[in-house]
Amino acid sequence: MEKFKIKKGDKVVVLTGRDKGKTGEVLRMMRADNRVVVQGVNMVKRHTRPSAGQAGGIIEKEAGIHISNVAHIDPKSQKPTKVGYRTLDDGRKVRFARLSGEVIDA
Repeated sequence: MEKFKIKKGDKVVVLTGRDKGKTGEVLRMMRADNRVVVQGVNMVKRHTRPSAGQAGGIIEKEAGIHISNVAHIDPKSQKPTKVGYRTLDDGRKVRFARLSGEVIDA
């Protein structure tokens, strides 16, 4: 499996497509398809039948978006940034924003 610099819970911005410029948190990673599900982005309508647990109807939910179409948000400037890796003095390997140098992993 490929290693991605984006993880669940990261704040990202959409770079292309109909939701360009929207920001949200990564809810789910679909590693096999190279896709991410971002909160409030790429909303689709799903027609569902009623079942024992829930009522039927038209439900709106997030669909996957390709990982190449999203970028991390810089913690300082709130702009899209690339991500790099750095080893701290205590030996931990952390991700950092290349734009500002700010550490993304706490």
